[in-house]
Amino acid sequence: MSRDHVQSAPSAGAEAPYLALLARDASTEAYEQPVLLARAEGRPADRIAALEEAKLLALRVRAELEGRRRREAELSALFETAHDLAGLRDLDAVLQAIVQRARSLLGTDVAYLTLNDRARGDTSMRVTEGSVSARFQQLRLGMGEGLGGLVAQMTRPYVTDDYFKDARFQHTLTIDAGVRDEGLVAILGVPLMLGPHVIGVLFASDRRARVFERAQIALLGSFAALAAAAIDTAHLLTETRAALAGLERANEIIQDRSAVIERASDVHDRLAGLVLRGGGVHDVAAAVSEVLDGIVEFTETDTAPAQALEASRAEGHAVRHGSAWIAAVAAGGELLGALVLRGHPGLDPVDQRTLERAATVTSLLLLARRSAAEAEQRVRGELLDDLLGARDRDPRLLRERAARLHADLDATHVVLAARLDGPAADADEEAAARRRLVAAASHLAATRQGLAAARDGGTVLLLPLGTAGSATDLAVRIARRLGTAVRQPVTVGASAPVTDLAARPETIAAAYAEGRRCLDALHLLGRAGDGAAAEDFGFLGLLLAGERDVAGFVDRTIGPVVSYDERRGTDLLRTLDAYFACGMSPARTKEALHVHVNTVAQRLERVGRLLGADWQSPARALEVQLALRLHRLASPESR
Repeated sequence: MSRDHVQSAPSAGAEAPYLALLARDASTEAYEQPVLLARAEGRPADRIAALEEAKLLALRVRAELEGRRRREAELSALFETAHDLAGLRDLDAVLQAIVQRARSLLGTDVAYLTLNDRARGDTSMRVTEGSVSARFQQLRLGMGEGLGGLVAQMTRPYVTDDYFKDARFQHTLTIDAGVRDEGLVAILGVPLMLGPHVIGVLFASDRRARVFERAQIALLGSFAALAAAAIDTAHLLTETRAALAGLERANEIIQDRSAVIERASDVHDRLAGLVLRGGGVHDVAAAVSEVLDGIVEFTETDTAPAQALEASRAEGHAVRHGSAWIAAVAAGGELLGALVLRGHPGLDPVDQRTLERAATVTSLLLLARRSAAEAEQRVRGELLDDLLGARDRDPRLLRERAARLHADLDATHVVLAARLDGPAADADEEAAARRRLVAAASHLAATRQGLAAARDGGTVLLLPLGTAGSATDLAVRIARRLGTAVRQPVTVGASAPVTDLAARPETIAAAYAEGRRCLDALHLLGRAGDGAAAEDFGFLGLLLAGERDVAGFVDRTIGPVVSYDERRGTDLLRTLDAYFACGMSPARTKEALHVHVNTVAQRLERVGRLLGADWQSPARALEVQLALRLHRLASPESR
């Protein structure tokens, strides 16, 4: 006790009953009992005066102890909150990192954050990423003005795909001038909430019209929650430092909580490291398992306890379920799964917050990966759509776009058309199956350095042939892989191998048409769930296909011979015609052509090198004869 608190000491023995009251933390009313008892017993006045003095001193000691306990509890609460953002000391750096990450994952041109200034009664731009306009970066807005004012009033996200055409919020000359100077069109804003209060708004925007998806809105909302937590943490740290400066026993309290804070800081560092290294949800679960000394697992929504999961989502905290703890992994209103902690039935508040923070990080990882996968799938589909439409004919740009997706347009490729062939109960189930097919095809294309896109009610894939053997082998394997992924039969038709795609992108559209005809032929033959290439059908493909590709059949069958004659001025086609007309007899052929038999033999040997050694087999010979007949009918000389 300080000297200021010490007055004249009471007489010996007067303090004894009050020490007992202090020891058992008695109520204030109990301190009147010794004085009342002394008066009732008729004790001397000096004895009663000593008891009165001892009572006052004891009450002052009690008040001092109560104040210290209260300050200790407040400081403990400050530290339990501050540990969640342990190691993050620079608020501007934290907010800048959040804005940068939001812009990167949403793929927007600009991201920025505004904070309310209570002292000035307005809102100011705090951090920006991707902005190029000084006027925009220095904007100050009146409360309730602009799109941000509408977000603050509604306390929920708001999106506009065309800012200047949207009349649902209050436009001002200052704000509109800044937005126009920056060139922004589509804007998404989400509130930064501390409890029921809006302290600012986090924005993501594009310089073109754009529709933000629900998952992207939820993702930006998660970043807004982190930004609000960072701001709150910074304020708490400031208050904590002020409290520490006024408390002599702060070191004892820090020591009492040091183990907890160190564990929480370790969790924060581990989770931050996992995110930066691109770790997955199971890596997060493993890291938290070590820290909490239990078993943490990520489970899908349909396998987690439904009632506990919904309670955790609604309350925003981990909940007890039997001997386990359930923390919902959610983003916005969407449940993505749960973190389940087993083997640790008793959780203190810090450990519970650790589990909840791990669930938040898990939801961000899931949303980030979903957004990244959807973005890559969209980019791959756009490139393939451009190739199929031959809209971009600059070989250098095509190669660069493909290289960014780890695809090589100079390699030999096969175009595959895939279609679901299983029965669907209704339109919703069929649409869901098609989405699964597109997702599976996109994943397959990404792992094989190819491209994929949704087209004509199915999917089209452009895959490198590589060491797959033949187009037929590739088609069979892809049909099997896609069928397994979507859990129903998938039929795949493949084109013949195509090359030099960057210089001749129009060949991809022709190859896709060939793959679709092959797909139709498989369907007509009752081979649902199988895969085949155009080369497997020969002239049967002409008979089975809905549209007859005569030129393609002739080119595939005798195209090398036609090209050879055109380049060299030789007479291989006429030799082939005569050879088949003479019953495939070289002796009779030389008489029909009036040349030496050795000349016939040499020409047929050249044909064999151009068409392959099996060109005289019954099946190939039939196709060659049909192609010769079609070529004659299509040539101008025959008309």
